[in-house]
Amino acid sequence: MSPHRVRAYHSASIILPFLLAAVLLTSCSTPGPAVRTGSRHPLRDARQLLVVTTAAWDSCIGSLQAFERTSVAETWTVVGTPWPITIGSGGLAWGTGLHGRAAEPGPVKREGDLRSPAGAFSLGAVYGYAPASEADRFMMPYIPIDSTTVCVDDPRSRYYNLIVRKNDVTSIDWNSAERMWAGSSYYRWGVIVDHNRDPRVAGDGSCIFIHVWGSPTEPTTGCTSLDEAKLLEIMKWLQPNKRPVLVQLPQEVYARLRLEWDLP
Repeated sequence: MSPHRVRAYHSASIILPFLLAAVLLTSCSTPGPAVRTGSRHPLRDARQLLVVTTAAWDSCIGSLQAFERTSVAETWTVVGTPWPITIGSGGLAWGTGLHGRAAEPGPVKREGDLRSPAGAFSLGAVYGYAPASEADRFMMPYIPIDSTTVCVDDPRSRYYNLIVRKNDVTSIDWNSAERMWAGSSYYRWGVIVDHNRDPRVAGDGSCIFIHVWGSPTEPTTGCTSLDEAKLLEIMKWLQPNKRPVLVQLPQEVYARLRLEWDLP
């Protein structure tokens, strides 16, 4: 989620065909209750990987490293160098993704908790302010953002965790939504993170992206953010046939899950 929220629009646009589920401090909040519901092998089909690690559950800064492998039987190879990122001001909390719900004890993500989702998540599409005619620079499916585009974060709405165009829905049933075209650089470019996607569970968190940061010291309200030039580099690198995955974990948890999840 970005820092920009709006009340419901009182006009009606089609649902975009993608479900969605952006202070230099090392301690931003206190971890929530511990929950364990088991884990899966989330990288089984992936050949591209983005790894975000933080110092602890409540850290709101960290680093991102890209990896690639030629086949799922091969080992991961480093792509480029690590890059600083910011996450939610509340730190990390277990989200819902390829790993299931919670692979280890730790806080669990809820709507409005200011935490970014921890776990492993497929990356379904990219988006930007550029028109569709300029999307040939990307290999991923591309969503052009305009002034009518919102992501619904109201858990009571039938459109919860969906990107919609306000004039294409039959009725506005939400009281809160993320305005994607907000007159700022946050959503100029971004990657959609498939968190809380299938099924969409009301209240488990919504509108999770990798997007442009405000600054190296500015945390988000739940997304992962980084420098615009690096983000564009990542967006051009991602390929849907390589089943790209985002893994976000505190360093200690990453170390424990490394072998189980086949992490680099």
